[in-house]
Amino acid sequence: MITWTQLRADDVPAWTDLTNLLARVDQTDEFYDADDLAEELTEHGFTPEQDSWALWEGEQLVGYGQARFRESHDGQAQLHLGGGIHPDFRRRGLGTQLMDRMEVRGVELARDRLPGAPAVWAVSGGVEGASVRPMLEHRGYAVVRYWNEMKRFVTSEEVAVPDVGAVLVSPTEEHQEATRLAHNEAFRDHWGSGPKSAEAWADTWTARSNRMPISTLAVDDLGQVLAYVMVAQWVPEEAYITLVGTVPAARGRGLAHAALLRTVGLARGYDYVALDVDSASPTGATRLYEKAGFTLSKVTCSYQREVPIG
Repeated sequence: MITWTQLRADDVPAWTDLTNLLARVDQTDEFYDADDLAEELTEHGFTPEQDSWALWEGEQLVGYGQARFRESHDGQAQLHLGGGIHPDFRRRGLGTQLMDRMEVRGVELARDRLPGAPAVWAVSGGVEGASVRPMLEHRGYAVVRYWNEMKRFVTSEEVAVPDVGAVLVSPTEEHQEATRLAHNEAFRDHWGSGPKSAEAWADTWTARSNRMPISTLAVDDLGQVLAYVMVAQWVPEEAYITLVGTVPAARGRGLAHAALLRTVGLARGYDYVALDVDSASPTGATRLYEKAGFTLSKVTCSYQREVPIG
């Protein structure tokens, strides 16, 4: 018999085990430490008692889900639904029941946070052949974006960083707000993106997974952030680039390219540097990463469905 509860701090060890099992089985390679998942339960705007689900058979966690609200730049409400079901408990309707509950909560979040606005449910479709895709398509979801995961392996060779007329530095506490403003400006024209509030950005900036010493900012003489490369680590061998951007007024100067190369040069001790990029990015991001020595490792996709809010 399946028992439904919410994710709690005491559940983090079991949640970690399940998450990392799914990362292997579903080939997402999205591995997490327990402390990283515990941090998710404390994010601004996320209430575990209402926005999370845990499925148990006895003392075994066999599934989990989370719903999160985000606003896009065009005023659309996005309800990001995530989770998974243990492989041994699939094809029993549990994924469908979980989606039912997450979608209902998503509608509530949309009505509360952005009343009257159009809204979509958004779900990761994983890699080609992922078991979640038929279920999503049966529910009326459709692929809206493909994402290229790219890697550059780290070697002992010196990485040459071109002079681009800006100071390249690793972020410190004093750069937090300037980087937030730069990020909101840089992603203003990116699909599915929305402005980061100071509270949400604080969660991003202070996350335990961040690796500020190997992240890079391109800063002008006035201290404004023109471009940035933010790095995190979830597994020992991988330095993962979570954010890359250049403010529109500074594009075309090679700032992001130089920042990427500086970060790669600082990443000695890791096996490789990885990132995900929108395959249809309007800024030609895939070309940027190829120029910096990154190559394609796998492709994932995102599904969406319009929310029928009356």
